[in-house]
This record gives sequence, structure tokens and C-alpha cells, in this order.
Amino acid sequence: MHEAQLSLVVTLEAILFWKGEPVKKDRLAELAGAPMADIETALVELEKNLQGRGVQLIFNGDEIFLGTAAVAGPFIERLVKEELVKDLGKAGLETLAIILYRGPVGRRDIEYIRGVNCSYIIRNLLVRGLVERVEKKGERGAIYQPTTALLGYLGVARVSDLPEYATVQDEIREQQKAVTEQTEGETIQ
Repeated sequence: MHEAQLSLVVTLEAILFWKGEPVKKDRLAELAGAPMADIETALVELEKNLQGRGVQLIFNGDEIFLGTAAVAGPFIERLVKEELVKDLGKAGLETLAIILYRGPVGRRDIEYIRGVNCSYIIRNLLVRGLVERVEKKGERGAIYQPTTALLGYLGVARVSDLPEYATVQDEIREQQKAVTEQTEGETIQ
């Protein structure tokens, strides 16, 4: 294998690790700046390179994900069970509140609001069945919303029944309006 292809393999592995979620092949090509044929070849090579390791490529249609290898499944299952019995913690509760009051909302928006990477916390909420990942037309990447199980656990029939929901929504709209006006004012000047 020549050096340029090796660097594409490393690039794809880095992208998939960094994203932490399924990525479409055409998006990989765009991010790596490589033609689709080279992406396909590099993915085959990356899959071979990962054999016998703790991670593997997972293919679902046109999407690729860097996930746990099947041989590590029982170990990871034990860790997940241990994680599920722990408290959510402050970070988990903050993220859950954002999803409840701002949802459906994307990971980037959650991270912008919290000011930190939230991939692990979102994964934890997904595993616990508290939030679900949905695809929304016009949105880049996945968006997250509360599950019906979470609403049942909280004792509300719909998200709008959450405490102070209407007040929070009004405040969010006011803040968004202020940001829009400020941005438009800066553009005019």
C-alpha cells in the first residue's frame, strides 16, 4: 500500500472516532477530500487493520460507524449494566434538561449550550432509553428527543406538561430573537 492510501485509512479512522456516530460514505469522502473509490478501498483496508482489536467498522447501508468489536461484547455488556445502575450525575441531568426543553436538538447545539463535548453523556442517555436519536430533514447529523418512556417516568403526558415549559419556551424565543437582531445589526454596520 502506498503512503497516500495509508494516510487516507488513518484519516478515515480518525474521522469515525472523532464523530462518535454513524457517518455516510459521501460525507466521509467530503471530509477526507478524497474520491469515493479511494474511500471504498481505504474502508476495506481499515476493516482489515481493525481485525483482532477492540473496535471494528460497523456498516449499515451507506453509513459506517466505529463500534465495539463483537469479541468484546460480553465485557462491554457488563460495563453498560454497571453504568445503568449509577446516577445520571449533573452533566447527564443538564443534557437531559436541554433535550427536554429544547428538543428535538442536535449534539452540536447541546455542546454549545453546555460548553463541552457531550458524546459520552448522550450515548449514556441513549443506552438508558431516556432519549432517542431521530433523523430530521434539513438537519445535519442526528437530533435527539426524549423517549415516551422518559415522559412516563417523569409523569407527564407530553413535553409541554413539564414544569415551567411555556415560560422556558418564551425565554428561548426572546433570546433567539435578540441574537438574530444583534446579528442583523452587525451585518448592516
